[in-house]
Amino acid sequence: MNSPLLVPRLAYWHCLRGVLAREFRRFMQQRSRFLSALVRPLLWLVVFAAGFRAALGVAIIPPYQTYVTYETYIAPGLCCMILLFNGMQSSLSMVYDREMGSMRVLLMSPLPRAWLLLCKLVAIALISLTQVYAFLALAWLLVGFEPPLAGLVTVLPALLLTALLLGAIGLLLSSRIRQLENFAGVMNFVIFPMFFISSALYPLWKMREASEWLYWACILNPFTHAVELVRHALYLELNLPALAITAGATVTFTLLAVLGFNPERAARGKGGRP
Repeated sequence: MNSPLLVPRLAYWHCLRGVLAREFRRFMQQRSRFLSALVRPLLWLVVFAAGFRAALGVAIIPPYQTYVTYETYIAPGLCCMILLFNGMQSSLSMVYDREMGSMRVLLMSPLPRAWLLLCKLVAIALISLTQVYAFLALAWLLVGFEPPLAGLVTVLPALLLTALLLGAIGLLLSSRIRQLENFAGVMNFVIFPMFFISSALYPLWKMREASEWLYWACILNPFTHAVELVRHALYLELNLPALAITAGATVTFTLLAVLGFNPERAARGKGGRP
């Protein structure tokens, strides 16, 4: 067991900088990953929203001060969609790194495992933020989505917290999955329910009109509160209940991911028993 007391403080910074550089270098080399991350939300914004616009206008609900179009309502949810898919795909790379041995090399350093995984989470979150702001720029060009300019700054902490939450959920999943080929199926059982059973595409009051149990499923979904946190922050409002739930879920899933990450157990499970 490596003792963090024996590690110089500067080593923590070098570790963070190294992980960030590695992840951004990998991201820059995978341009298709950047484009594919924008295709899904743009399809919803340009194609699906155009069909739903006439039937699904959104009444005056916080944080909006007037009647808004469907495109305006779903744009914050689509920002969170980018964070969700990127968090899960980055966790897929964690499974690959663990199988190929590069993560084991990183874990041989004297730094605590919790710090190494936290650096990985921060790198995932920062990469996701670049994709979100690229999407917001395209949404402005294509459909005229114009939140307050100050909202582009105030939403940054909400986006960062949401990215950390979703990255932690992905890391927790990767810590429990022993083989790379099993990860895609598990992702489908997590990503799509989290996204569709939330307020990303429809207001909660519409969900309640449709089904009481569906409404409560949305309330229990941490992604719902992350979406509401981002939506309010984009319009210069602080949603304290959403902030508390999102922050609490982020801490919980991060701790579970750190405690559950065990490369040695995964290696034994993969090749151990005949």
